[in-house]
Amino acid sequence: MYNRCISTGDVMKLDERLHFQEQNLEDRAFTIRESLRNAIIDRRLNPGTKLSEAEVGLLFDVSRTVVRSALQMLAFEGLIKTERNRGAFVSNPSPEEAVQVFACRRMIEPGIVTAAVERLTDEDLIAFRKQLEDEQHHLHQRGAAARRAEIKASGDFHLMLAKVAGNAILQKFMDELVARSSLVIALYGGSGISSCGHSEHTDILAALEQRDAAKASTLMLHHIDHIEADLDLRVREGLALKDALGL
Repeated sequence: MYNRCISTGDVMKLDERLHFQEQNLEDRAFTIRESLRNAIIDRRLNPGTKLSEAEVGLLFDVSRTVVRSALQMLAFEGLIKTERNRGAFVSNPSPEEAVQVFACRRMIEPGIVTAAVERLTDEDLIAFRKQLEDEQHHLHQRGAAARRAEIKASGDFHLMLAKVAGNAILQKFMDELVARSSLVIALYGGSGISSCGHSEHTDILAALEQRDAAKASTLMLHHIDHIEADLDLRVREGLALKDALGL
């Protein structure tokens, strides 16, 4: 039944299915990772949902080795957790864990902003302005795909700051922290303000351009407070894996 579904176009359009069939194992793992990631971000997969290697393999007609690679990518992002002898589950951040994520961001990101001010180039400013244009575009879109794009674009702004700061170790830590934040926002974000307000990013960039580290740090702290204040941590009903993936 599952193999029939994936072959009838319930998941992908014809050209997408043909492309998937032609992909190598690494690319297939990435495609599966994207499908599962989208289902998690869209809240079609509830926190705590078990992701069986066998079931995912049947749904996509691939080996468990390919599925395991996809799950490892999701685990690195903090979107799923693996438990010995039990398997993989969609991460289920508790209210306390959500608070801890943003507490970490308050401790780290003001320092990132200060370092970024010292290293910011004209080329960086051009890239940031382009990023804000992308965010502005997503603000006028609707639907699940638009929400994913908005959350990603918002997180990318913070990752760009970490890159400009020039600390590779800190940048890697921010990659994980932003991924965890994105999961919390996707699951519990209330009005959409939590996906990093575009106007607040604009204000932060203006302070960076003025080389005003103190102001940029203050704006960043206010911004993070704003994100956390918009979270709604009530429990929501989820779907079974097969239904969430539309297979």
